Amino acid sequence: MRIAIIGTGYVGLVSGACFAEMGIEVACVDNDAAKIERLRRGVIPIYEPGLEDIVSRNAAAGRLHFHTSVAEGVDGAQVVFIAVGTPPDEDGGADLSHVLAAARQIGRAMTGPLVVAVKSTVPVGTSDKVRAAIEEAIAERDMEAPDFDIASNPEFLKEGNAVEDFMRPDRVVVGVDSEHARAVMDRLYKPFMVNSYRVIFTDTRSAEMIKYAANAMLATRISFMNDIAGLCELVGADVNMVRRGMGSDPRIGSKFLYPGIGYGGSCFPKDVRALIRTAGENDCRLEILEAVENINARQKEVLARKVERIFGSGLSGRVFAVWGLAFKPETDDVRESPALVTVRRLVAAGATVRVYDPVAMATARVELKETDASGGSGIRSGGVRWCETMYDALEGADALLLTTEWKQFRMPDWERVAAAMRGREIFDGRNVYDATEIRAKGFNYHGIGVK
Repeated sequence: MRIAIIGTGYVGLVSGACFAEMGIEVACVDNDAAKIERLRRGVIPIYEPGLEDIVSRNAAAGRLHFHTSVAEGVDGAQVVFIAVGTPPDEDGGADLSHVLAAARQIGRAMTGPLVVAVKSTVPVGTSDKVRAAIEEAIAERDMEAPDFDIASNPEFLKEGNAVEDFMRPDRVVVGVDSEHARAVMDRLYKPFMVNSYRVIFTDTRSAEMIKYAANAMLATRISFMNDIAGLCELVGADVNMVRRGMGSDPRIGSKFLYPGIGYGGSCFPKDVRALIRTAGENDCRLEILEAVENINARQKEVLARKVERIFGSGLSGRVFAVWGLAFKPETDDVRESPALVTVRRLVAAGATVRVYDPVAMATARVELKETDASGGSGIRSGGVRWCETMYDALEGADALLLTTEWKQFRMPDWERVAAAMRGREIFDGRNVYDATEIRAKGFNYHGIGVK
């Protein structure tokens, strides 16, 4: 079987590599020639555990190919996936220009029967627009239209665990518009379902809605717990105990009940906004999701507000260490990261912020370039200092802020921490540390939803 994937971003590259691992011949296509050349040399553009090995192995075996031409990629393929970006537009909806451009390219290039599967996260009804775009492109060629079918195949990959998620999925959702598309997609995914068949077939619109509804539910659980955490602080309850008590109820479960400093990344913020926008276009309000978005925006400020309550709103001359810049561990993705919100607010108040992240320093530096104070002599106060190790970030710090729960931050050498810092304040934005233990070591502990 031969397939093509248009788009070599996070979803496209992981999907292509994992399909190739199952013995399928895969052509990955991207219009960024420099990116394709780097991929041919084995240079992976994103950090994702296990991805470099699987790409290298399958490229060497001749199963994974990289092209800049859609025509080359589509040639001989039975399935073509559209896995391009759908960034938010100005009013919060999903920008479909890249998806529809890919559809038109497929229509201009295809010469035989195809199943065109949309893997990009798209609003309900996009599959119909993709079909129309392909048909228009075929009509422009003044030829007999090749047969093609449309499928909606949303991805449910967790950054930091994407390869494992794809190779051992808990479910695969496929929306189809024909029995032929169902048969082809069934054949494609069966090798991943050796022990348990977990492909859910729906119509295309239901598949598109499943993706948005799933992410919106997870975002809702996070924001709900962050709201409860704020109340716990006011009434003297411990949100960690509350979370465990709630999670023990099998009707609720324990996943995504961890309070913190808000959600970020490329999926939850964008998908919540897009679903709210879709509702508005249909004269409907999703009031719960509107509240979820507002709570999350407020929660991203919570750690900086705690700092200001201790040190005052004027932070000139203060130095803060920040551990973690990625929106979550095991990724270099800093899109909408709560850590960056914290850093920007502290810098705006006049502080110097010394930062460290195991893999996201380069991506964060691009996002925080307006606050970068590392150039020149480094004497000027205020701005961001980029540190080589987690302990370097602590030098002269009045406080440590944990913003991303990387494993290496979980059990630091507290004596070394105390020796490096001039202050004794620990702000735990992810409730990683035990408050009693930290206080026994001579620090002042400030968590989320705990006294």
